[in-house]
This record gives sequence, structure tokens and C-alpha cells, in this order.
Amino acid sequence: MHEHIAEAVKEPDVVTVPPGAICLRFETMKLYSALGAVRHLLETGQVKPGDTLVDSSSGIYAHALALACHRYGLNCHIVGSTTVDRTLRVQLEILGATLEQVRPSKNLRLDQNLRVQRIRELLQENPHYHWMRQYHDAIHYLGYRDIADLVRKEVPEGPLSLVGGVGTGASTGAIATCLREAGRDVTLVGVQPFGSVTFGAEHVSDPDMIIAGIGSSIPFQNVRHDLYDRVHWVNFDYAMSGAVELLRASGIFAGLSAGAAYLATLWERERDADRTYVFLAADTGHRYVDSAYANHAEARGLGAMRPHEVAVQGELKHPWSAMDWPPADSGLLRGAPVLTAESA
Repeated sequence: MHEHIAEAVKEPDVVTVPPGAICLRFETMKLYSALGAVRHLLETGQVKPGDTLVDSSSGIYAHALALACHRYGLNCHIVGSTTVDRTLRVQLEILGATLEQVRPSKNLRLDQNLRVQRIRELLQENPHYHWMRQYHDAIHYLGYRDIADLVRKEVPEGPLSLVGGVGTGASTGAIATCLREAGRDVTLVGVQPFGSVTFGAEHVSDPDMIIAGIGSSIPFQNVRHDLYDRVHWVNFDYAMSGAVELLRASGIFAGLSAGAAYLATLWERERDADRTYVFLAADTGHRYVDSAYANHAEARGLGAMRPHEVAVQGELKHPWSAMDWPPADSGLLRGAPVLTAESA
């Protein structure tokens, strides 16, 4: 029996998906991140019950942090994007979290910068608030060790490929790290939208991109580039087609990042069928019904889809590109930091 709904909701379903892959299907995967971080803060005395935690979110992390604060008796304040919908706003209100949304913006970079700017103002006004910094604080790696333990228990021994959205860097990066520390042979395949600066695709825009949670328009310090072996960039149309086919093939109703990860998994398995493939479905498909699933008649068949295999980011192009990491022209060795124009 669980002491709180947060512990129950975070548990993933482990589902075999044809042809021969395994899906970890979450209702909201970021609960691992939020619960692990909040527990650590309390155990180390950095916060105490009754304190206020604050962070920026486009929606999913807001729900996770609100539940974690509810679980441990903390206050929660979210600076949210306009993508936070009415269903989530009502839940946050009832859970006791407070939400303020920045002004509407069609530019993702501006939206994220506005949210961070507002948090800095809040911290000046309320210096006792604790900023969770989900994009930059490595404490968000801690909770994902539980998922790695689950994979070790559920997935047969042997070479493993983990496929999932890069996002803030804490999920796929942390799971792969823990599995490797346990001696598992793990290839880590990251999934990104075009336009994300994280792996240098900011020069290829995707005006229909609504899967910002797996990429970013600003650098995230929690992304450890050296952990990744392959990167896939998938546009909206192909991610939507992947999500629709995932639902059709397996009954799994998940977000667009899961559709993109499923597509990448099929291609990676075609390249090397001697590994076990595990891909992440980090959230459900409910918030994508109108923007994606309602257009399922327009979904493309996956059989004819192939990525553009590229050697450098300058070759990236729609609708789908894939590349070994680090890129051929980087001169980087695994483990070396990756510098972008923003971080240099």
C-alpha cells in the first residue's frame, strides 16, 4: 500500500511492443525527478516542511513538483508557460500550489527566458524560497535510480539500448548512468526536436514543434552530452505518426515524445537487432488529443520512414535526422564537455 498517490502514480507499466521492443509507459515520469529531489533536500536540511519550492514549467514538471510538495508538506509556486492547460491549473489550485503564467509568446526561447526572469524576481522578493532549478541542478538525477533498478529487474540480461527524450538531461542520462555503473552494456539514444540548442539543431526550425519538453531553446546544465551515443531529431509530423502507430500497435496512449522515441527505436533495432531496446513514454497522450491525435487520419505509415543519417549538425534536415554522437567534426572524445554558442 502506498502512503501517497505520488508513489503510486510514478510507477511505470513495462510493456512489450512489437516488433521486439519494451516500453516503459509512465503517467508522469517527472515524479521520479521531483520526489527524489525533494527527499534529498529534506534529508540534507536544505529545506524543511512549510518552506516554499519554486520552479519554471511548461506543465508536466509543475504537476510532479506540486504532488511532491503535497506529499512532504511543502508549499509550491510555479511560473508556468501558457501551455499549462485548465485541467492542470485546477489540479494545482486544489493541491495548494500557486501558479502564475508568463505572457503568451510564439517564441519558445522568449517563453523560457521570461519564466526564468520572473523566478529571479520572485527570489529577490522572497529570498527564503528554494529554486528547484530542474534544468540545472543534478539532484534531479537522484530519483531515476529507481527506474534503473526496475530495468535491471524486468529486462533480460545482455546488451541494452535505452531510447528517450533528452529534455532536461536528468531522465535518460540518469537511467543510463545507473545501469552502466551496475555493469550493464548500455547504448544511450537521445531524441530531440528540431530547433533545440541542446545538441546543436537550433538552425533547423520546426514551426509546428509542440514537443518542447524533450528539447530546449536555452542551454540546460543537467544535460551531460558525453553520456549519449546516438541522437535523433524528429519533427512534429513524424512524431505524431509515431505516436498514432504506437497506439494502434500496442494500445499505449502516450505523448509525442514517445512517438518520436518509438520511431527511433524501430530504426535502431533495424541497424542492430542483437540488443534489447527499451524506450520511454514519459507521459500520457491526453494533452495532445486536439493538436495531434485528432489528425490521426493524416498519420504516415512508419514502414517507409527512414532518417537522414548525418555526420555533422550542418547536414540536419526535416523530417528526421540521426547521428552518432559526438559528431565527426567535433574533435571531442567521450567525456569532454560540449560547447555551444550560448555556453562558450
